[in-house]
Order: sequence, then structure tokens, then C-alpha cells
Amino acid sequence: MSRLSIVLPAKNEAAALKDLLPRLRAAQPEAEIIVVDDGSTDDTRDVCSGAGVLCLSSPYSMGNGAAIKRGARAASGEVIVFMDGDGQHDPADIARLLGKLDEGFDMVVGARDWGSQAGVGRGVANTIYNWLATRMTGHQVADLTSGFRAVRAGRFREFLHLLPNGFSYPTTSTMAFFRSAYPVAYLPIKAAQRIGKSHIKPIRDGIRFLLIIFKIATLYSPLKLFAPASAIFFLLGLANYAWTYFHYGRLTNMSTLMWSAAVIVFLIGLISEQITALTYRRDE
Repeated sequence: MSRLSIVLPAKNEAAALKDLLPRLRAAQPEAEIIVVDDGSTDDTRDVCSGAGVLCLSSPYSMGNGAAIKRGARAASGEVIVFMDGDGQHDPADIARLLGKLDEGFDMVVGARDWGSQAGVGRGVANTIYNWLATRMTGHQVADLTSGFRAVRAGRFREFLHLLPNGFSYPTTSTMAFFRSAYPVAYLPIKAAQRIGKSHIKPIRDGIRFLLIIFKIATLYSPLKLFAPASAIFFLLGLANYAWTYFHYGRLTNMSTLMWSAAVIVFLIGLISEQITALTYRRDE
């Protein structure tokens, strides 16, 4: 295995890192370990220094995705493992991810079971995301939002410009790999309860998680979302026309409006499809 880098985004995770970093070093003694301190106000930097781990600190919080991007740029390994700094992920599982990566995959994701989800609401949301991503890509997506994954560094850095600064980097990177025909695999893992308080706020991040649904489509094939929506508008217009013609013997403005909406939505899908294709275009 080529040199390994392990990147952990962390914001006020000193309590978890005190236990996690020694275990991580014991599990992967040769690995480069990078903690990206996302504007922490606790003693995260001191904990990293005491463990002999590189800590990249930001003067203020930029977001989980921003920390991932910074860590990916700084990593020197040909393979990067991303894992949370809150103690949820078991360092012993890294060897399993790397073993699967050696089978020819470009990304291997640790897939959580239902018991490892952070609450019923998050579990239901993730189930919906996984189902939609599976339908869009035609490949089984076991855990779209898992932050525990091993990737080939060169492949991952191709998509840094696409990654948001917030919490949805796993969704973006997964869909980008599928779109670019880079093979992705999933391995079942058990995630422990996080140490400390979660940084996810239900109202603010709930809206962001809803936007993930649209991001899943636009990152892979927008027409797969817009074409069915266009068909629904067309059928509604047709049904409205049939009803009004039967009762009043004429075409109404509502039917015309729905058919116009069908055409507009379909054209938006075509344009989005072209934009998506250009997004992934690379100059070799």
C-alpha cells in the first residue's frame, strides 16, 4: 500500500481526539495524520501537539467541507482516509477500507446500519437519500452521507472545486465519482455515539439536507429529475383539459399553463444536462 494520509475535520472535538488519536496511531503507525481544526475554541491544537499529529488551524470556522478540502490539499499520501474527529469511527476499520480499495476501487465508503444513525429523523432522511441516489446512478448506494471513506487522492482532488464548504461533501464527492465512472464500493461499519455535542442544527441544516435531494440529481443527470417533472405537468394539463372539455366543451388557460410549464421544465433539464457535462469536463 502506498503512503497513507488520514484527514480528520474537527471543531471543538478535543475530548474525543484525546482518545481517538492514540488509537489511530496504534492502528496505522506509518500513516500521516492531519487534523484540520475548523476554528475550535477548545484545546484541540494542544491535544494534537501532545499526540504528535499535524494540526491545520483556521482562525474561524469555515465548515466541514472546507476542512476536508484543506486537508486533501495538504495530504501527501496517494490514498486518503477521511473520518470524523468526534470518535464515531473505529480506527480498526481503516484496514478493511484499504483492503477493499486494493481490489480496484477508487473510493470505499463505510456504510452505517440503522442502529448507527444519529436519531430516527437522520436515519429516515439518509434512507431517502440512498434510495434516490441508487435510482439516479443505477448502482447500489448504501450510505450516501457517510463521512468515513478511503479514496485515491488524485481522483478525489479532481472534484475539490465542486465540494461545498458545508456538511454535504460526502454527497457531492460520491455523485461525482459515479458520474466520472470511478468505481465506488461500500463496506458495512458500526458507528459509535459521538463524544460531545453535535454541530448540526436541525432547522438550518434541515433545509440544507433537503437541498441534497436536488444536488443528487444535478450532480449526476439532471434530466432524470426534470423529465419526470415535465411529464407530470403535461399529464396534469391533459387531465385538466379532458375535464373542462367534458364539462364546458373548451380549452382553459390552466391546461395551457401546465403544458407551457412542461415544456419549460424539460428545456431547463436539457440546459442543466449540458452544464453538468461541462462541469465534469477535464483538459487532459
